[in-house]
Amino acid sequence: MREARNIDRIVAVLSDELKNWKVPVVTEVACSSNPFWILISTVLSLRTKDAATRDAAFRLMKYADTPKQLAELGVSAIQKLIYPVGFYRVKANNIVKICNILHNDYNDAVPDNLTELLRLPGVGRKTANLVITVGYNKPGICVDTHVHQISNRLGIVKTKTPFDTEMALRNCLPKKYWIRFNDLLVAFGQNICKSVSPFCSVCPLDSECPKIGVIRHR
Repeated sequence: MREARNIDRIVAVLSDELKNWKVPVVTEVACSSNPFWILISTVLSLRTKDAATRDAAFRLMKYADTPKQLAELGVSAIQKLIYPVGFYRVKANNIVKICNILHNDYNDAVPDNLTELLRLPGVGRKTANLVITVGYNKPGICVDTHVHQISNRLGIVKTKTPFDTEMALRNCLPKKYWIRFNDLLVAFGQNICKSVSPFCSVCPLDSECPKIGVIRHR
């Protein structure tokens, strides 16, 4: 695993470069400081490209402000509004279930702890941690495919699964970086450090990256 000073360097470089990259859709939604829409947009984003997620999330926002209002639209209407996100039928069903739970059990609020968030339909650790960190500004580490792959590629961790990566990062990543680490690595992964054939020739970390697991690059 990387020493803390190297992690400091990685975070500093990526933070400086972030202004040059398109940011993840959840980061855009986070500007509203609304945990509910951060939750819904993250549910929509699973196995879906950011452009489709962005359009679907902002379409929904035009029709509802609260879980109760969104649930009242019904599954069929939500399916039409979020199409063509991946698994839109399943997600529409889950969104209505989530909204009913939030309305009936939490008075239209979104829980701010991992245990309760993980009880919501279609919500895994990635989504729950994003709500906690981005929605409530509380410590947590959100690990998606970008964070998992790039953390291993840079040699920060040596893990097989996103869950293992989350646990490893909790041990080695300074807590001051927990909340923003996902934003940095997702933007980095979407723009430069691609899953297949990353753009190493223009990467600001190229000279110090061990490129673990990289078979070919540009």
